[in-house]
Amino acid sequence: MANERDIQRPRGAVRQEAKATAAAATAPRGAARHQVTLKAKSQSWWRHNLLTAKEALSRLLQTPLPTLMTLAVLAIALTLPGIMYLALKNINALSQQWQGGPRVSLYLQASLPDDEAQRFSQELLLRQDLQAVELISKAQGLYDFKKASGLGDIFDYIQGNPLPAVVVLQPVDQTAEAMTRLQEEFSALPEVAEVVLDIEWVKRLAAFVEVANRIVVVLGGLLALAVLLVVGNTIRLIIENRRDEILVAKLVGATDAWIRRPFLYTGFWFGVLGGLMAVLLIGFSLVLITEPVNQLIGLYQSGFVLQGLSPDEVVILLASGLLLGLMGARLAVGQHLQEIEPR
Repeated sequence: MANERDIQRPRGAVRQEAKATAAAATAPRGAARHQVTLKAKSQSWWRHNLLTAKEALSRLLQTPLPTLMTLAVLAIALTLPGIMYLALKNINALSQQWQGGPRVSLYLQASLPDDEAQRFSQELLLRQDLQAVELISKAQGLYDFKKASGLGDIFDYIQGNPLPAVVVLQPVDQTAEAMTRLQEEFSALPEVAEVVLDIEWVKRLAAFVEVANRIVVVLGGLLALAVLLVVGNTIRLIIENRRDEILVAKLVGATDAWIRRPFLYTGFWFGVLGGLMAVLLIGFSLVLITEPVNQLIGLYQSGFVLQGLSPDEVVILLASGLLLGLMGARLAVGQHLQEIEPR
């Protein structure tokens, strides 16, 4: 009966139904097969890279003394600019705490009464570009001078108080340009006899920090070049030692990427381990100098605390070592693998 019903149906409808059934049966299988293939390739790629990385690390551990010597050179090359950077970082932090930053001293007219000096200082408190205003009256200035100089007896022979009132300002913007503008502005006021900027040390410190920054950049560049040369030369020696292995691999059809990969991972391990050693050396150096630095700072009655590397700076140092290791390995492999070709 089924055959009779199929015969009675139009032949075109039967053909379309058969095609639809075949497509429905075959399409999922082909898609699933394609997905499995991509997944298998991805897993194979990751598995091969993991095994290659482990093998590269194992080969380094098989020669501990040469590996340790190379890592020591890399660590020292990364440590020196890191220590100089920390020195500049602590100098900047210390300068910000020293006496609360640069100040502007306004020496008022000697004839200005105390109530006028008080009114003048209160008006300055309303300015948005000043974060602190302190009035030192004539009497307070005379008392401080007698106490600091030890020459109080001299003023017994002087009629009255020759010292003027002083208003000490701490600007919000403590750059040299901003403080120079304040000096010009306050010098034109009738209440002010003289304006003194406590800025010379700021200029000297800024010039010193700028020179030190340039030195860090130059030294860091030279040491980065040294890291590239050390890693490149080490990779070159490893390539020479494995020349026969490379020749056999090329004879059986290995690609350049497959041959290059173990040496790149060797550079990767040199960079990472060298960066870790550099972090440890910097931390050890800080431990050695923390006590004498604290004793020196204590003599100046300062609450400054020596700063080390922050987590972000540690990551940057490790990333720099990793990048230099990979770059050195890549340059060495690209140059020397081309010289090894089967005849």
